[in-house]
Amino acid sequence: MKTIAIVGATGAVGQQMLKCLEERNIQCNLNLLASARSKGKKFKFFDQEIICEELNPDSFKDVDFALGATENDIAKTWIPWALENKVIIVDNSSAFRLDQDVPLVIPEINPEDIAKNKGIIANPNCATIIALVALNALHKEFKIKRMIVTTFQAVSGAGVKGIQDLENQLKDPTAPCNAFPYPIAYNLIPQIGDFDDLGISKEEWKLQNESRKILHDDNLLVNCTCVRVPILRSHSESITIECEKEIDITKARELLSSAQGVLLKDDPLHKQYPMPLETTDQDLVYVGRVRKDISDPTNHSLSLFCCGDQIRKGAATNAVQILEKLL
Repeated sequence: MKTIAIVGATGAVGQQMLKCLEERNIQCNLNLLASARSKGKKFKFFDQEIICEELNPDSFKDVDFALGATENDIAKTWIPWALENKVIIVDNSSAFRLDQDVPLVIPEINPEDIAKNKGIIANPNCATIIALVALNALHKEFKIKRMIVTTFQAVSGAGVKGIQDLENQLKDPTAPCNAFPYPIAYNLIPQIGDFDDLGISKEEWKLQNESRKILHDDNLLVNCTCVRVPILRSHSESITIECEKEIDITKARELLSSAQGVLLKDDPLHKQYPMPLETTDQDLVYVGRVRKDISDPTNHSLSLFCCGDQIRKGAATNAVQILEKLL
């Protein structure tokens, strides 16, 4: 039986990884690793009680695979320890996503890249995963050459402090801001990450750079605006794509209705469309509001709206799906 470690096991993504392993009936010896303050915490895995251990250089002896759910700086510390022990790592941080020797994988799209790993496989950004799962079938048929995207990202994407900010400010609008530069209750904030000289944030660059790598298309054009919204969980995205081929909307809906990882919810006349509440705590990306881009007389463009749980498919589930391929 293989031994799997979850690094950052007590955080939101680490805890979701634990649940996903159970849900997918992945039988293994499990090591839970986290910081010193989490040492000794107990968690149930199937019928076992697993005690969390403090992460250190000796944590990876006899480990076969590691799922990483830590911040970049911590990932850069522990991943060399794991590599020394010949552990294969699926890492959810952004530390290695754009490294040439590190595959960046969404299993529904580029599972063949997993085999190219040299010890590390990177999990993409949550907004990138949700967008590309929604678009993959359309890309295969019509060849996307340009994407215009606005994301509406839940506060849980900023961790526990983001959730606390929203919950506290809903009770008291004067409550302090700990996760965001402005109050998030009754508000939205058009900034996720620092801005560069072009006025583009780090989060916005991720969608272009990661999408190009996953789709193996350095010519893909992406214009993205990332917005933090007062939603607890599940990211939403409004996307317009321009393709090389003329798009038939009926054909596009047919493709989406059978696309892997997608649930087509597209009946606006009966008020059926994707919403964050419905997509929370499940693994499909809901797609709807599929329609012609009326600003494009050539019929090479369409618009859609999609939602997905960024902690599950946008992070933990995607990593566990990669692990399944490795196993």
